[in-house]
Amino acid sequence: MRFSKANRKIVIAVDGFSSCGKSTFAKLVAARLGYIFIDTGAMYRAVTLWAIEHDCVHNGILDEERLVASLDRIHIDFRFNPDRGASDIYVDGEWVEGKIRTISVSNLVSAVSAIGEVRARLVAMQQEMGRDKGVVMDGRDIGTVVFPDAELKIFMTADPEVRAERRYLELQAKGEQVSREEIVENIVLRDHLDQTRAISPLRKAEDAIVLDNGGMTLEEEMEWFDALFAKTVGE
Repeated sequence: MRFSKANRKIVIAVDGFSSCGKSTFAKLVAARLGYIFIDTGAMYRAVTLWAIEHDCVHNGILDEERLVASLDRIHIDFRFNPDRGASDIYVDGEWVEGKIRTISVSNLVSAVSAIGEVRARLVAMQQEMGRDKGVVMDGRDIGTVVFPDAELKIFMTADPEVRAERRYLELQAKGEQVSREEIVENIVLRDHLDQTRAISPLRKAEDAIVLDNGGMTLEEEMEWFDALFAKTVGE
């Protein structure tokens, strides 16, 4: 199903656990609607990558004070990639789509995301990006903090083992050697950190619709969304 781009524009917030396929889902939804897709998780990963590459991480330990003092030096932007039909993320002018998906970044991104100053800066950027609506934004706190008044909120989840297998296959396809056990440990740890951090913890907004996609294909996810969107906008 395709919806008319002349429809009333709304904000669609997609939250949920790591490795649930939120970005893939949100990207496809945006394409169906002619909306802008904003991968907020990539923004936090970009800051994490910058921290790793600029001496803010020592022996796996994040130097929060040094990173916070450096925030004004980090420049993030999205550029449309016609080959992918989506936007790629750049840090200080460098394309970093591949580098931000590594396990080293995954192991630190929750710690970076928990820093109040980091979140404040990125949330302000995200709110400006969605000011004119017609956006699909995915992350951990879009429906609760960034856009609590979003017209449509979706919360994605799946069993950790299912998510780990997806992540394993993704990293294998990129040539990164990592064990399934390591990925499971990373996902379980990230779930805990995301849900227990003091600032903007991961939680389902009261009015969010849950999508457990553990046993669903992308086509089935899109059919589910089409019905939900039609109901939301009254088509």
